[in-house]
Amino acid sequence: MNDDLSPLIYNKSLDLISRREHSRGELYIKLIKRYPDAQELINETLDKLNLNKLLDDARFAEMYVMARAKKGFGPQRIKMELQQKQVGSIEISDAIEAFEGWDAILRHELEKKYKQPTEDFKEIMKRKQFLYNRGFSQAQIESVLDQS
Repeated sequence: MNDDLSPLIYNKSLDLISRREHSRGELYIKLIKRYPDAQELINETLDKLNLNKLLDDARFAEMYVMARAKKGFGPQRIKMELQQKQVGSIEISDAIEAFEGWDAILRHELEKKYKQPTEDFKEIMKRKQFLYNRGFSQAQIESVLDQS
């Protein structure tokens, strides 16, 4: 049975990663749903893909950070999403630190949502909450709002 299942798992893995990058944990979950009794074979397949550089959590994290940052999300939110995708904390922190331009993204999101600057305390708090929900830290928000 294992001899029959191994190529199926490998081909399904290749099929999934050919469509988009996946983290190891994400791919494991997809494969285990399809082949629930083949945990050992799935791990061997994932190791083989890792060895052949077809599956790389660091590369996945880097690409994910860039894609989500382009959509206006901040480092805290992206970090949480990557943790849910079972990416290691080292890969997450490396990818977030390597990305430059958080302030520019924060500024862009602020200008896109709120066209005019304001001095109203309630409005400022509303803007801070919006940016915080997007995943930016309090320090990042304060530094950008202080400059505007």
